[in-house]
Amino acid sequence: MNEAPLEILFAALIGLLVLSAFFSSSETGMMSINRYRLKHLTKKGDHRAIRVTGLLKTPDKLIGLILIGNNLVNIFAASIATVIGVRLYGDAGIAAAGLILTFVMLVFAEVTPKTLAALYPERFAFFSSWFLKPLSVVLAPAVYLVNGISKSISRVFGIHKAHSGVEHLNPEELRTVVDEAGDLIPDQHQGMLLNILDLEKSTVEDIMIPRNEVEGLDLTLPVADLLEQIRTSEYTRLPLFEGDINNVVGILHLRNAARFIRGTDDSVTLDDIRQFANEPYFVPEATPLHTQLLNFQQQKCRMALVVDEYGEVQGLVTLEDLLEEIVGDFTTNSAEESDEDIQPQDDGTYLIDGGTFIRDINRALDWDLPQDGPKTLNGLAMEYLESIPDAHIGFAIDGYQFETRELTDKMISWLRVKRVPATN
Repeated sequence: MNEAPLEILFAALIGLLVLSAFFSSSETGMMSINRYRLKHLTKKGDHRAIRVTGLLKTPDKLIGLILIGNNLVNIFAASIATVIGVRLYGDAGIAAAGLILTFVMLVFAEVTPKTLAALYPERFAFFSSWFLKPLSVVLAPAVYLVNGISKSISRVFGIHKAHSGVEHLNPEELRTVVDEAGDLIPDQHQGMLLNILDLEKSTVEDIMIPRNEVEGLDLTLPVADLLEQIRTSEYTRLPLFEGDINNVVGILHLRNAARFIRGTDDSVTLDDIRQFANEPYFVPEATPLHTQLLNFQQQKCRMALVVDEYGEVQGLVTLEDLLEEIVGDFTTNSAEESDEDIQPQDDGTYLIDGGTFIRDINRALDWDLPQDGPKTLNGLAMEYLESIPDAHIGFAIDGYQFETRELTDKMISWLRVKRVPATN
């Protein structure tokens, strides 16, 4: 090598620097590539993605292959640079060659290629896989030897299992992925995906219609009253009960009403109404929403009565209510009711119905009232006050100011609520 022309030595050195840059960028590109997009492209049959996936199945071997190649070219580059330095400047050239080569390798063979590969990992990974695949066969014995020694050393420190390279996301990580998708997913679709992930955090108790608001047919009433209620009801399904909502005997779909309303109302009997009612479907109040969605699908049912641990009916939940948790309100009535329950005032406060669900208030106003206890605003106030006040009072809970506006013997019907800005 001492007799080789300087032109050849410089050409060899440049070639080795290019190879070093290739191995450096390959490592960064392979390790930085989006694994989920890679899986998607692999399923579509993209040959480049299939080749990269094959290399990443054993990341320890891939890293070993790249590092072997990178260290070989770097060592040879250092040797050639030393020869060139000695021939040009004598013994002083050894130090000069080391300093100059370190700077050149950092800029052109490490920092620059790795930065570019981090910015465009897919391009670099696909390109480098063309060369790494055959190289993995050629250097297989060396990779096997190096990895074997490395694993033996790892076992000394208590590491017995290599990382498989398979990545799994938990729900919170998946939520972050959806949040960070940005323009890749439309805002509406992004919101729906996040709502689906949130289903497991809520139960049917959170979205049910409370029992005092459930509209049903009391079979102890005269038939004429029941028929009038059927004709004027805005709902398509009504529970049938005897005297009390806890004595539910069936669910009547109003499309079946035409089967027993024939001629005059005098010809209709309670047995006619019972005959065309379906069996009631009961669910525990602690059932997670994602489970209940599957239950509705399996039961071929769109309405369920929610019961507590004692079997008492607490309310009613429908498939429509559950779907609104995913896609948002899609009925005019819901929007109108929301406007009536939460009324903005000129002074910046809100007049809110005590029976309004806290989660609905938080969604409508972007608030964070506590939800780990009572479900309604009245329940939250009653829990804090520990009694129904005899006169109007004001109080504060977690940065929100409350003022009672309408009281009954059983509950706080209306409250004025204001969010207090946090102070430093």
